Amino acid sequence: MNWIEEVTILDLIIKGFIVGVVVSAPLGPVGVLCIQRTLNKGRWYGFVTGLGATLSDLVYALITGYGMTFVVDFIENPQNMFYLQFLGSIMLLVFGIYTFRSNPVQSIRPVSGNKGTLVHNFVTAFFVTFSNPLIIFLFIGLFARFSFVLPEVELYEQSFGYLGIIGGAITWWFLITYLVNKLRTRFDLRGIWILNRIIGVIVMIVALVGVILTITGKSIY
Repeated sequence: MNWIEEVTILDLIIKGFIVGVVVSAPLGPVGVLCIQRTLNKGRWYGFVTGLGATLSDLVYALITGYGMTFVVDFIENPQNMFYLQFLGSIMLLVFGIYTFRSNPVQSIRPVSGNKGTLVHNFVTAFFVTFSNPLIIFLFIGLFARFSFVLPEVELYEQSFGYLGIIGGAITWWFLITYLVNKLRTRFDLRGIWILNRIIGVIVMIVALVGVILTITGKSIY
């Protein structure tokens, strides 16, 4: 099984985009905060909340990615890569189950009458996301599953992958705020709960496909 394959910049961008979407999609505290602000303050307040979360996720992605570069010798071993990808898929599956079973409604906070500035909303979202360093474990699982960090990839090439993560996250926050804004009259607490369950199912499917592909020695990434 050839687990170390030549990758292109386009491959890294696509992988990064998928990682950015998967990391952003589950409706944890910042996701619920984004929806709240979209409904109560307006779409762009919700969107900049997502941008603040994106910046925090990028910091943790860089920490994870450059940390994994120190285990290049380990990654170069095909058998180790097999176990790493398998473990990454399992971690992703656990995360999907957790997302499916969690109730994001519990993260809803009292609504403030003061909108604040866009910068204030951006900064507060950044620190809400940054206060959860456990996101690193999700990045480890995703980077392993999608072979995001490889020994033959140069630093400047890898940077395109991180740009892909930014692009995926921004695309997600743009779409979710657009959807919530359009459906604001029909978007309630049950809508948030259902959306989170759908996201959990999707993540679990991706993880299970990853497990199957790893065991069979195939890859679509």
